[in-house]
Amino acid sequence: MSGVTGPGAAMSVDRVLALRSQILERNAALSRAQQAPATTAPAESKPASFTDTFEDAFKSVNQAQAQAGALSEAYERGETVDIAKVMLARQQASVGFEATLQVRNKLLSAYKDIMSMPV
Repeated sequence: MSGVTGPGAAMSVDRVLALRSQILERNAALSRAQQAPATTAPAESKPASFTDTFEDAFKSVNQAQAQAGALSEAYERGETVDIAKVMLARQQASVGFEATLQVRNKLLSAYKDIMSMPV
């Protein structure tokens, strides 16, 4: 039974990474859409810096984790919360955290490579 395929089979790593990327892009798009009415004039806005981009990403991951925790607690207390919604929120938080961890690892690797370059 090593050749099991179908809906119960494990997803490939590439497929999981693609899904993670799509989720993060959609979260970023939703964040930008929610923040768009707050800006007064697009001509006056400055381009987002590297730090601002990562700060926003970290905040969205933190928010997703907090929401997943709150939904889990509400479900455990017996409130009328759909289990599918709880599981989806937990998966989104998990994928966001994993993406953040991978980005951090890549940044550290790049930093180490740059620091070990001869001058």
